[in-house]
Amino acid sequence: MSDRPLIEVEGLSHVYSQGSGRFALQGISFTVERGEIFGLLGPNGGGKTTAFRVLSTLLLPSQGTARVFGFDVRKDPHSVRARIGVVFQSQSLDIKLTVEENLRHHGHLYGLLGAELRKRIQAELERLGLTGRRKDRIETLSGGLRRRVELAKGLLHRPELLLLDEPTAGLDPGARRDLWEYVETLRRQEGVTILLTTHLLDEADRCSRVGFLDGGRLVALDSPESLKKKLGGEIIVVETKHPEKLRQQVERRFQVNGTLLGGTLRIERPRAHEFIAQLMDAFGAQVDAVTLARPTLEDVFIRETGHRFWSGEDDHKPGSTNRV
Repeated sequence: MSDRPLIEVEGLSHVYSQGSGRFALQGISFTVERGEIFGLLGPNGGGKTTAFRVLSTLLLPSQGTARVFGFDVRKDPHSVRARIGVVFQSQSLDIKLTVEENLRHHGHLYGLLGAELRKRIQAELERLGLTGRRKDRIETLSGGLRRRVELAKGLLHRPELLLLDEPTAGLDPGARRDLWEYVETLRRQEGVTILLTTHLLDEADRCSRVGFLDGGRLVALDSPESLKKKLGGEIIVVETKHPEKLRQQVERRFQVNGTLLGGTLRIERPRAHEFIAQLMDAFGAQVDAVTLARPTLEDVFIRETGHRFWSGEDDHKPGSTNRV
């Protein structure tokens, strides 16, 4: 077996249209090693779906190279397609056909026929808990069951690499949990390498490594734990009526650089509880509230980009916070 990474991306760029000057991807580079669950994480419009489409050979890059199993996606897309499994965010099932009929027609695309095709269909139905649903039309299935059928399609030709675009989109929490357990089993027991896109921070935490995309640029790349450790401490969020004034005062008094975000002052500090006591002694009259949190992947994103990962105020953020 080759030690070469399964995916090699070098200086990959893509423009929305010729002459527009608007980049969907801007010179990103990364590799995906065998046996990894690699996540491309980013807000909507960050570039992750464009990268996915390039790697799945649906879109030609404007610049740079992308190789999958050593094959250039631009020069030899057929060799790439033959060796990958793909599950798209948008449903690709024929809802008027049964589960078994969808799998049979998909198998034909890969030259699978007769007894071998029947054997593989049966294996995937059993593996994904769909045996009792083989004669059911897709239109009668729940979102979670349809996602399982999509996975069965993607795995029918036994690829070493599975590409998943927003795999849990539209699923309820139970179906999301089941899908992730299955993805992790594929990697652990069968050695399938997985690249997925997601905009969900808790899903990124389950990846071996994750790349943050924002505005088409790769702004961070490492394991989730390593990325969080680079923050160098806990996150202090100070609510105050005059955040810029307080930021300047804290910088002068403690030689600590803070970040203004959403009308609050954010400070990264080791031994944060001790620093909060010093902060309150010096500027307590200006502080409305202080929140202390363990670093999350959103904090990594904020540090690298200067803005929040989520655009809405009510979006869920993983992590533990304590009101002080």
